[in-house]
Amino acid sequence: MGASFIALLSLQVRYIEEITTMRREQFDESVKRSLYNAAHNLELYETMKYLEKDVAESERKAHQAEKQGFGVEIHQYDLKSSKDGKVSSFEMRAIVMPRRPQQEKKDIPDASRSLQDVVRSRYIHQRALMDEVIYKILYTASNQPLENRINFRALDRDLQAELLNNGIDIPYHFTVSTSDGREVYRCSDYETEGEDVSYTQILFSNDPPNKMGVLKVHFPTMDSYIFSSVRFMIPALAFTIVLCITFIVAVFLFVRQKKVAEIKNDFINNMTHEFKTPISTISLAAQMLTDGSVSKSPQMLQHITTIINDESKRLRFLVEKVLQISLFEEQKATMKTRELDVNELVNGVVNTFALKVEKNGGTIVSHLEATDPLIFADEMHITNVVFNLMDNAVKYKRADEPLCLTIHTWNEPGKICLSVQDNGIGIKKENLKRVFDRFYRVHTGNRHDVKGFGLGLAYVKKVIQDHRGTIRAESELGVGTKFIIVLPLLNSK
Repeated sequence: MGASFIALLSLQVRYIEEITTMRREQFDESVKRSLYNAAHNLELYETMKYLEKDVAESERKAHQAEKQGFGVEIHQYDLKSSKDGKVSSFEMRAIVMPRRPQQEKKDIPDASRSLQDVVRSRYIHQRALMDEVIYKILYTASNQPLENRINFRALDRDLQAELLNNGIDIPYHFTVSTSDGREVYRCSDYETEGEDVSYTQILFSNDPPNKMGVLKVHFPTMDSYIFSSVRFMIPALAFTIVLCITFIVAVFLFVRQKKVAEIKNDFINNMTHEFKTPISTISLAAQMLTDGSVSKSPQMLQHITTIINDESKRLRFLVEKVLQISLFEEQKATMKTRELDVNELVNGVVNTFALKVEKNGGTIVSHLEATDPLIFADEMHITNVVFNLMDNAVKYKRADEPLCLTIHTWNEPGKICLSVQDNGIGIKKENLKRVFDRFYRVHTGNRHDVKGFGLGLAYVKKVIQDHRGTIRAESELGVGTKFIIVLPLLNSK
């Protein structure tokens, strides 16, 4: 299902990219075609301007010759226009003005020439005249500065008309400069926005390089115009993304709920087993107390009383472990803080835990060197913190060496420090940063005898932080682990 959503999303993104690319290519082609047509029209206008001057001059000379009685040949140009009124081509022909009757009689012998010779002669003459006119136009135009050769208003109108003919109806700005980069014109409403993507067209491309012009056009709203063709895809893409995110969140919640359900089931099974042990021990001790022979032996009575007391403490700690889960559910623990002596608290936990350490063939040593041990804290939670650290030391001891557990307290300015150090299996450096994460357990290879829920150290860190303290871990694989707790003193600010 997830793969289907990802595939659908990728297809939509690919489709949008292809549409955008195609739209941009069409836009580029339309703009280039429009600029070419505008530049071509500019050349036609220039040619038409000089032809009109030549016609006017020829007519003026013809009128003068007619007044003097001479027969002359004048040039007449037919300017052919397209449907939109633009000049498309022109045609030149010669008209022989009639001579006076006296002159015509003198020319009668010339009429005996063949018609073919007359046509050929006129063709050669007309061609020479045409070459002369074109040369005159080119020579005259090439000597004019670029700003005098271009009607910028007409160029603007042509650009707008050509762009509209090619389906582009968005704002544009243009400049005209010489081939060496000197700007000769800039449109009145020129804006720099979007000029990083501009289109260029050479003006008068057949002129010498130093006489050519460069037309630059850019469109401030080009990106919006191009992406407007794919706006209809944006809602579909958004809905697909929402569905994909919803699916991922649903899968994540499902996996998390499944993991939590498995943890709770394991927790119930393990805690049931853990509860049975102290309950059965207390029950057996109570039955022994009913035996009359036991009451007659003070030593035996003291021993049974000690067992009941120790197992009751163990049962209390198990109940408090259950409360650790509710601590995370409530996000913040309810602290019953009071003045507390850390040395005294640690000493009590050590005495209670000594039996378990000795049962596993280990030793526990305490160095309570803190001269100012008073803090303001919750006794139950701080006790659980020390107990959890000691319990972890027992769980992860090395099989080839007896456990050696060391508890140390000392003072720093305004603080009291407590360390719990063991000589167990240790923790790898890459795992050391995550040991305080909730539900995280360090991989122990093929060992399956250590049961847990990944909540102990997370609980420890949360309790210490709620007491405005810090905790850190130092460990070396195969050497041991050391946890250091720092708490503010009762009289510290």
